[in-house]
Amino acid sequence: GVVYNYTEEGVRRAETGWEQCISIPLVQPDVFWLLQQWDELLEEFSAGEAWLPHRYNEHDHNCYTYALAFVNSVLTAQGKRQMSKSEFTEKFVIPQTKRASKYMTVHQALTAHDFYIVPLPDQESQP
Repeated sequence: GVVYNYTEEGVRRAETGWEQCISIPLVQPDVFWLLQQWDELLEEFSAGEAWLPHRYNEHDHNCYTYALAFVNSVLTAQGKRQMSKSEFTEKFVIPQTKRASKYMTVHQALTAHDFYIVPLPDQESQP
């Protein structure tokens, strides 16, 4: 997909270069309809004056602020309460970071002991 991010150059859209990132699922199964509108909502949100390049500040108005503000705009549209930075971090960022850390630890241990990981063969190609 396309990754939206906010830098000192403004809102950027990239199809490559984010292969090492952690994807954090935000949409609950009961609001699947939202996924179909997600790109449109994100594009509209990103066009706001708040995300112009000159407003970028490394500490106070950055990519994290951009992501949280978008999530809060979706929550508001759903009639739900907005999240604070700490609540968003605790509910979404930390759990995914812990999962990624566990995965990386296992991967490093396997490669350090001369094990390697290969994909399983497709079930369809087996007799």
